[in-house]
Amino acid sequence: MNELVQTFAVYALPIVFAITLHEAAHAYAAKYFGDTTAYAQGRMSMNPLKHIDPIGTLLIPIVLYFVGSPFLFGYAKPVPVNFGNLRNPKKQMAFVALAGPLANLAMALMWLVLMIFLHAFNSGEEFFMRMAQAGVLTNLVIFAFNMFPIPPLDGGRIMTSILPHKYAYKFAQLEPYGFFIVLGLMFLNVLHFWMGPVMGIAKTGLLLLVSPLTFFLN
Repeated sequence: MNELVQTFAVYALPIVFAITLHEAAHAYAAKYFGDTTAYAQGRMSMNPLKHIDPIGTLLIPIVLYFVGSPFLFGYAKPVPVNFGNLRNPKKQMAFVALAGPLANLAMALMWLVLMIFLHAFNSGEEFFMRMAQAGVLTNLVIFAFNMFPIPPLDGGRIMTSILPHKYAYKFAQLEPYGFFIVLGLMFLNVLHFWMGPVMGIAKTGLLLLVSPLTFFLN
């Protein structure tokens, strides 16, 4: 139980921030491109309570943890977007979808910078170092998972946007079954073939970005 409390304390803030920024970024992007649906419903907000789903964000991951599931799965309340309200729906759908994962990359970068500073100044605060590491990992996981090219995940929206109209329409019809497909791939232990490489590429890019700072502080 003590280990569970420590894990919760380390991951709670990074997960809440990651989910909140991800969903708020979708809302901001949608409003920028012409759809005010999320804004009108109060979802263009940095208030975590606007985005946390009691079942998907809290209950399901906790239950999976206690039953010893090989993976933890959860979700936030999706931001409502009426793509028909966008000024150029097919093209701008990709930008709205990409805003969430890019927000997670930005937050992973911030946590990584915090890690570098904690290490450079020999901070004895192990808790904050663990939290920073959890922040990087959490945001990379959310980034990679959401970029998986199956609707309604963000990667699926991006694919729908870039495919020719005829194929985009057929591809979009997968949306009602998308999460079942993803869950099936998780249970079959196939999804890690996507998650591992995408997280690795993203982490390498972030390390390259912070390499001048690392060099300067060392």
